Amino acid sequence: MVDQTSCIGCHACTTACKSENEVPLSVSRTFVKSVDQGAFPRTRRSFQVTRCNQCDDAPCVAACPTAAMFRRPDGIVDFDKSLCIGCKACIAACPYDAIFINPDDHAAEKCNFCAHRLDMGLEPACVVVCPTEALFVGDLDDPESRVSRVVGREAVQVRKPEKGTLPKLFYLGASGVTLDPLAAANPGGDLYMWGEQGGAMPRHVPAGRPAQGDPGGGEALAGTGTSSAAAILSYDVPRAAPWDFRVSAYTFTKSVAAGVYLAPLLLALFGMVDTSSRLWLTTAPTWALAMLVVTAGILIWDLDRPSRFWLLLVRPQWRSWLVRGGFILTGFGALLGAHLLLGIYGRHEAAWRLAWLGAPLAVATAIYTAYLFAQAKARDLWQSPLLPPHLLVQAVLAGSALVLVLPGASVSGGSATSGGAGIGAVWLFQLAAGFHLLLALGEATMPHPTAHARLAARNMLKAKYAGPYWTGISLAAAGLLSVTLTGGSGPTGFLGASAALLGLLFYEHAYVQAGQSAPLG
Repeated sequence: MVDQTSCIGCHACTTACKSENEVPLSVSRTFVKSVDQGAFPRTRRSFQVTRCNQCDDAPCVAACPTAAMFRRPDGIVDFDKSLCIGCKACIAACPYDAIFINPDDHAAEKCNFCAHRLDMGLEPACVVVCPTEALFVGDLDDPESRVSRVVGREAVQVRKPEKGTLPKLFYLGASGVTLDPLAAANPGGDLYMWGEQGGAMPRHVPAGRPAQGDPGGGEALAGTGTSSAAAILSYDVPRAAPWDFRVSAYTFTKSVAAGVYLAPLLLALFGMVDTSSRLWLTTAPTWALAMLVVTAGILIWDLDRPSRFWLLLVRPQWRSWLVRGGFILTGFGALLGAHLLLGIYGRHEAAWRLAWLGAPLAVATAIYTAYLFAQAKARDLWQSPLLPPHLLVQAVLAGSALVLVLPGASVSGGSATSGGAGIGAVWLFQLAAGFHLLLALGEATMPHPTAHARLAARNMLKAKYAGPYWTGISLAAAGLLSVTLTGGSGPTGFLGASAALLGLLFYEHAYVQAGQSAPLG
């Protein structure tokens, strides 16, 4: 419980927490955010003690692939660093921006109410040092506890109740300008009360009020309806997106791996590729397997503890889509290996029968990331029911484009896709590229339901990530036009298919990074 009517913003809780839990510099388990309101001389400052919300339905617990994040019987959401692989799925899943990677041991951690002290009958360090007794803990099931009495009798608030996480950190007398991370403007140049913080989250300002002195011109959040008049952050902590360019690259390589298997399979189903052809027997599984290996390498590279990646397979927490995706990729890789062996030995009938298992595995490989992104409950841009089919379309686009540019399998240069096969590959490319452009441009033409989604979409369409987004759209459109005009043949057709592949990579980067750009704290 945080009594914001008593908090004086002294930061004693922050320093006590750092001392008790040996939290290194640059990160905090708990901190006090400050927001100034009004115009001189009529101003006031609001504080918010910010930390883990100890959710009953904690998304970090569901997303953690190794159960390093877990919920204790007493309701505290705790962590086990010995199991953490540094995947940052818990950070992406947390709607409250309460989890961080410890720069010393590269494991995820957060506030756990000083569980080690509670187990000894002591109060958390922050509660002990608070000079105004603004912080207190207790058992909600005990009607005599102070927390239970306050929650039962007072108008308390929680952060982001709409996320359905059932948070158990209650605020008494908190201000809306602190509870809503979009309600206050960042100061010009990110210059806060006691220092500068650059390169963290994109700047944002309430609608119609550009930040003074902002060299980037500010990023107006038009039409959100959440901003408060003359509210500006005076103290906050740096934040960064948990998933960087490597996750953008992984979504691309995974699409290629799934698509280069699905595209020849679809052509074979329509009789445009012979099941005894080199394209189906060896070329497709070889490229799919190679791209799957690249995908696995990028995923391991993205871990802050890459040497522990094997824990994902031997200690799986099955609610995590990172685990489910890992097993899908493993199964698809095993199938591709079997397909390739059968192809090398000319067993085309057996390889074709194997496709009944390969098709669902390839589709699952293409779309499971949509469910992984959906576990990031606060990333509103990703909460779209159209994301699974869009990822499948992207995979088919990537696969058909690669079929058109592969040495020895191109329309102009090899028997694998000559004749009807070449025409089919072009048709498949055109269909996939058209649907991809339709769905991608939908982000620019359709309204978004929440303020966070609108800010993320704006960052993708008009601000920080507009460059890669529109580059990706332009390259895909140019590729579609080029392949259509040339029939996919010759250098122009080759360049068109290559441009579409590159455009897909640009789009993936814009979408993944913009989805993480709206501030959560």
